[in-house]
Amino acid sequence: MVRFRIVLAFIRQHKPSYLFGILCMLVASWVQTLFPNLLGGTIDIMGEQGFNAASVRRNILFILLIALATFGFTWLWRTMIIGNARKLECEIRAKLFRHFLLLSPSFYQKKKTGDLIAFAINDISAVRMTFGPATAMSVNSLVLCIVSIFTMISTVDSRLTLLTLIPFPFVIWAMLSIGNQVRKSFLKVQESFAAISGKVNEGIHGVRVLKAYVQEAPTLADFRETSNGMVEASVKMVSVSSILGPVIELCFSLSFGLNLILGGRMVLDGTITVGAFVAFNTYLAMIMAPVLSIGRIVNLFQRGIASMDRLNGVFLSEPEIRDRPHARDISFQGHIAIRNLSFRYKDTAKAALEIQDFTIPAGSTLGIIGLTASGKTTLANLLLRAYDTENDSLLLDGLPITGYTLETLRNGIGLVSQEPFLFSATIRENITSFQLDRSEEEIREAASDSFMLESIEEMTEGLDTLLGERGINLSGGQRQRVAIARALLRDTPVLILDDALSAVDTVTEAHILENLRRRRKGKTTILISHRISAVADADNILVLNDGQVVQTGTHEALLQEGGLYREINDEQEENRHRLLRAR
Repeated sequence: MVRFRIVLAFIRQHKPSYLFGILCMLVASWVQTLFPNLLGGTIDIMGEQGFNAASVRRNILFILLIALATFGFTWLWRTMIIGNARKLECEIRAKLFRHFLLLSPSFYQKKKTGDLIAFAINDISAVRMTFGPATAMSVNSLVLCIVSIFTMISTVDSRLTLLTLIPFPFVIWAMLSIGNQVRKSFLKVQESFAAISGKVNEGIHGVRVLKAYVQEAPTLADFRETSNGMVEASVKMVSVSSILGPVIELCFSLSFGLNLILGGRMVLDGTITVGAFVAFNTYLAMIMAPVLSIGRIVNLFQRGIASMDRLNGVFLSEPEIRDRPHARDISFQGHIAIRNLSFRYKDTAKAALEIQDFTIPAGSTLGIIGLTASGKTTLANLLLRAYDTENDSLLLDGLPITGYTLETLRNGIGLVSQEPFLFSATIRENITSFQLDRSEEEIREAASDSFMLESIEEMTEGLDTLLGERGINLSGGQRQRVAIARALLRDTPVLILDDALSAVDTVTEAHILENLRRRRKGKTTILISHRISAVADADNILVLNDGQVVQTGTHEALLQEGGLYREINDEQEENRHRLLRAR
């Protein structure tokens, strides 16, 4: 039952509608079982000499009423049970997405996008089918079979009933043996679907690279191979699950054969009437329909179990980063202190960042520069608690950052990354982070300070221009400037720009930095960059190399000191002069 705890919680929450739906289902099933007896009785009446026509008409009226009652109660239970299954699907999907938002970056490093898409679409749909149509068909079939068999025994002949149902144990054996194989096959189908989803996602997002390197044909061949793998898994599952239907039909053919031989002889002997024989056959046919659907029910249940196991694997993945018991929801000014910081990523022996003692006063601007993989972005991630250190080595206003709730911490620290993410929404919505209560003047001011307003005004729809996926209809520099505008509008106590000016030219960079200095006066700003020009005017500069702090100081002091900072500066100056000469 632990496996289905999410579903059981939903059922408890919607208990009245489920109880009403099951009651309607029971009534509909019971009403259906009244039809064969009425039909048999009517045939017996019509077989008499000078039969009573009024009795026949009355029975026909009852048969019509049975049909109407079956329709009404079936509509009611399907509305309740199937409708609740749709709500369950929606709730599980929302719960899954909410859980995705809570999980730490390490989870997404292990899972592929295709897997996550399969969880949110195929697996949840399979669970919905299990606790909607499959559950309803199971209860309906069970009631029909029990009532029909009981009526066959009590009103016709118990021996004939038992002899006719001899093949049924083989049906149960087939259900149990084939069902387990279906579940295993469905797991492979889901894994194949995840692989295909991943290939499609990579192909769409990497289409420019594929075209640039003329890799269309190899990529298509690889996709076909993956697609063929899913076809093979699906065909294998179908070949396993399709055995159950023919087995059930074979068993019923034997039952009907036994019934015709034994029942026909009983009619000739006068043991039962023709009407009773017809009623018996009608009950047998009535049982046949739900039993035939057992193949589909078993298939759906096994798929649902397999999918629920996969989903539970996600739900049981706890976020590594969470609020500590002592975390407080208090504001901060932005005084950052680093004490004996040592951090390494999982599965790596070497520390990615080590800083013994460093302070960033509130309201100051810190520049961070260094070679590739020197730990610059790692520091930004640690400040935002994307990862946690082993000890409280990061302090914010004298309090360890773990002492703040995640919501407070991340609301107070703005981040603009080198590759900012833009939503498939308007520029206005991207700048305001969907907080549409911000005034037009505030939005335009933020866009102007990020040097993006002029580009926006050149667009036909202006701020209401709809962006494509990930802002595909903007250039790299425009995407960065929209992200900067978004951060400026939030106006957080701490702002981190992680190489956020890498896609803009030096002139635009200078304008944006000037606006940042004016707008961020009195607030803590951290500028991470490969360019000396981006950090030159910072109050203090931190030079990192191979995860270690190798130099600190102002631009002028570091140039006089020499070392790595001077080397980077000289190399960039040489490259700039070379480009000028080339022009």
